[in-house]
Amino acid sequence: MRVIATAGHVDHGKSTLVRRLTGMEPDRWDEERRRGLTIDLGFAWSELDGDTVAFVDVPGHERFVPNMLAGVGPVPAALFVVAADEGWMPQSEEHLAALHALGVRHGLLAVSKADRADPVDAARQARERIARTSLGDVPWVAVSGTTGDGVPELRAALARLAGALPSPDTAADVRLWVDRAFTVRGAGTVVTGTLAAGTLRAGDTVALASSGQRVRVRSIQSLGRGTEGVAAVARVALNLRGVDAGTLRRGDALLRPDAWLTTTALDVRLRRDAEDAPNRHLMLHAGSAAVPVRLRPLGADTARLTLDRPLPLRSGDVCLLRDPGEHRIHAGVDVLDVDPPELRGSGSARRRAAELTGDRAALAAGYLRRRGFARASDLRTRGLPTVGVEAGGWRADAARWAELPNRARERVRAWRAANPLAAGMPAAELRRELELPDAELLGPVLAAAGLTQADGVVTEPAANAALPEHVDRAVRTLEARLAEARFRAPDAEELRALGLGHRELAAAVRAGRLSRVADGVVLGPDAVAEATRVLADLPQPFTVSQARQALATTRRVAVPLLELLDAHGVTKLRSDGTRVHRTDA
Repeated sequence: MRVIATAGHVDHGKSTLVRRLTGMEPDRWDEERRRGLTIDLGFAWSELDGDTVAFVDVPGHERFVPNMLAGVGPVPAALFVVAADEGWMPQSEEHLAALHALGVRHGLLAVSKADRADPVDAARQARERIARTSLGDVPWVAVSGTTGDGVPELRAALARLAGALPSPDTAADVRLWVDRAFTVRGAGTVVTGTLAAGTLRAGDTVALASSGQRVRVRSIQSLGRGTEGVAAVARVALNLRGVDAGTLRRGDALLRPDAWLTTTALDVRLRRDAEDAPNRHLMLHAGSAAVPVRLRPLGADTARLTLDRPLPLRSGDVCLLRDPGEHRIHAGVDVLDVDPPELRGSGSARRRAAELTGDRAALAAGYLRRRGFARASDLRTRGLPTVGVEAGGWRADAARWAELPNRARERVRAWRAANPLAAGMPAAELRRELELPDAELLGPVLAAAGLTQADGVVTEPAANAALPEHVDRAVRTLEARLAEARFRAPDAEELRALGLGHRELAAAVRAGRLSRVADGVVLGPDAVAEATRVLADLPQPFTVSQARQALATTRRVAVPLLELLDAHGVTKLRSDGTRVHRTDA
């Protein structure tokens, strides 16, 4: 399906041509039909040379320009209508300015009422004006909605226009701007809109942009027929489950859940024909939405917009600003950043304008510099390309990522200097100091820094061998005693006299200077290996008493040492209380 919006001054025959082309009545309200004046959006469709073309028929009166913009916003092409007997008129100009501001590049000029006047002059004047806009040099057709002359040529020209439209991205994240919301008896809430990108299926869950509420798509209609699914570009009507029509309005949007950021602050580039002193209070038109905004200039063509209510927007979106008081299009808007930094201090606006001069990759890099890290999905929801260094499922600013290993080493060394007897720096503390948003990021940083993590603490391996001077001196005294009596573990009073408490002993064990047999029982680092050798030479099996005598130690040491050897699989405790060396088991 292709979707084309009409545009042009009031009473130039837009709706008449849509009726001729489709055989359908686009005006939905009795008042519209009674007055012959389109007030709101109308919809109709027809087959044109094998393509289904849906028309969004918009009102031409200046009082209904907001309705017109709601219809044109999501549509990629326009049928511009100018009457041969009146030529270019005020709303012709405003409608063209709107199409130009929205960056619409595909169009066709229909010079209507060709039965009343020669269409050539009107066509020349209109094409000259249109050529100066994003639409460029458009083809034209003379037509009469009254007599039907030129309608076949118009159909053929529309078919060529439809065939030349770019293919939509059917895999894109769904954002359906709502242009109608109403209740159908027996069905419930129905919304309609133009699906500009993505694919919708019955049963899908969508989120309401206005509230975040998730609702289910009960069924889908397109062109008056039920369907299980529809891909862009398409006019669709969705029957929604779990929401009242009163909670939805034109300008709301249905979104793929968790795929869009709703924002009230935008940094934008303004496209306007002349510099002027803008009214700081304007109306932003995005999709079918119209939201009051406050404008703060940043640079010559950039500005910060503050919205009265949040909208789901991304970098790369195109919108327009309208001055409702002066009834004119103020500027086209290219959305640059939907999550901009605060402006603080003198010169912040000027600096921000300089940051906005790059392309979207540069904007993404700037976003990463400000935050350090982002999920790829965070970049996607903001409409930014994936940049930076891949790290543990995150994207990292390259400069920040490169400096993290050095920072980690510095912090761990500083921690050890302040806590020389600690097992290491708590990993959670290091993560906080490095400002890492996820624990998964710590591992790659530690690997690059040559640091190790165990039992929730981070250490520098080489540092574990170094003991504070007073602890080293006490351990050397203990090592000398153990050299004379290998299995004579010092008692609590001896350890206290040496100044070796629990933390000091734990540090000596980590340094490889002592080995822990049990709480309060320490021996030399090779005690287990030596005990294994001694016990292997005993007649098997052996008792605790025999082991104690062979090791020349006390029961206080022998019992936990044997239990430790049992745990290591060196010895095996038998049911009668004796043990055997595993080689004799």
